[in-house]
Amino acid sequence: CFHVLYLFYDSKVTNIVHFYISTKFDKIYFKKKSQSMTNMNIQSKRLLLIQQKNEMRMKDFLFPQPTDSKGFSLLLLCLRLFFGLMFLLHGLEKLYNYTELCFVFPDPMNIGSEISLLFVIFAEMLCSIGFMAGALFRLSMIPMLIVMITAFFHIHGASIVQGELAFIYLMVFIMMYISGPGQYAVDAKIYEYLHAKDDEVYEF
Repeated sequence: CFHVLYLFYDSKVTNIVHFYISTKFDKIYFKKKSQSMTNMNIQSKRLLLIQQKNEMRMKDFLFPQPTDSKGFSLLLLCLRLFFGLMFLLHGLEKLYNYTELCFVFPDPMNIGSEISLLFVIFAEMLCSIGFMAGALFRLSMIPMLIVMITAFFHIHGASIVQGELAFIYLMVFIMMYISGPGQYAVDAKIYEYLHAKDDEVYEF
């Protein structure tokens, strides 16, 4: 009888110890698992935040925030139309004399006279249209800046006397690249649409 009671007591103690140990291990396991899940959530949130910041930077580069001043935006519009039209006329002149220029056009980047001429026509015609409309403004200005930098420093030897027009274009383009197209531009409307859409997503 005592032996039976001892066995019963021993089995009870064993079960209790086993239950305590398993419960302890389960708590430790679930605690570590919850911590790892929390770390994964933090990392995923950080990656999502970095991705959103990169997207915002790209949007701000392609579609810069327009200035609040209507007078300054009107000045930018006049500058865009004037210098864009002048640039476009240079491109039309080169296109009209394409057959004569394609063999003798300067090739400072060693890519061939014809390819250099085509790149300049692209910058002076197509990019100037985007420049005047304020559509993909900064992206359109990159080829225009490359052409003016090359013209002023390589063709005219960085001489303001010889390359006065190229220097004026270059200075105006640099300042307008920094300032952006202003309110009266296609990019301004796209900027408003994208940021209104982002606000709706954040509110949701």
